[in-house]
Amino acid sequence: MPEEFSPQQLEKEGKAAYERADYISAAKAFAEAAAAYSAHDEPLNAAEMKNNQGVALLQGKQAQTALDVVSGTDAVFAVAGDLRRQGMALANQAVALEALRRRDEAIACYRTSAEILERAGARDLRAEVMRAVAGLQARGGKMTDAVITMQSGLMGLEKPTLMQRILKKLLFLRLWR
Repeated sequence: MPEEFSPQQLEKEGKAAYERADYISAAKAFAEAAAAYSAHDEPLNAAEMKNNQGVALLQGKQAQTALDVVSGTDAVFAVAGDLRRQGMALANQAVALEALRRRDEAIACYRTSAEILERAGARDLRAEVMRAVAGLQARGGKMTDAVITMQSGLMGLEKPTLMQRILKKLLFLRLWR
């Protein structure tokens, strides 16, 4: 009979594999951890493991599988009222969409993520999401939109880093040139 591991052990195994850059093994361990958490009636931890699995799959260049895995995890967090993790789950979906070159869908998903992260008070995460939107806009040739989006992302930061403050000033100057 195969030895059963606790969800926590499987999660730890996944994190260790991810740290070794063994992304496929990490994804497998996170999938097993998600199933184990589900079996223990812990839907939030199961959804978290699916998001970890999705990140590992993206690193392993399996974007469609990553999207399939993370789709719907945001709803689990929404039901629980966990806005921060809901926003992060949507951002993970957006990254997968971006990797699949589904730009418009990725931007929409990132924007929803940013709105939720704003409500959660996760301003640093929101700024990162807005940076991703700006990058997509810039690659699509929408430079003015990209500058405005990046500026919007930086505006909410309470304690911007030196680089963020410099970028904020440069973006302001670029916008009003």
